[in-house]
Amino acid sequence: MSRRANQCPLCKKAQSADFKPFCSQGCKDRDLLKWLDEGYRLAGPAADYQDSIDRDERD
Repeated sequence: MSRRANQCPLCKKAQSADFKPFCSQGCKDRDLLKWLDEGYRLAGPAADYQDSIDRDERD
């Protein structure tokens, strides 16, 4: 493995076996919060909010 593969993806410190791939609980929590706050996005077409509501009402 390369040295880069053993680094925390957020702060670049060495990974901890307890929090892999992160170095600490703090970095692990920051990553989760970034996902929850929509800081990360996956490529794809924009979702139409109204269509998803209509689909849920039909189910």
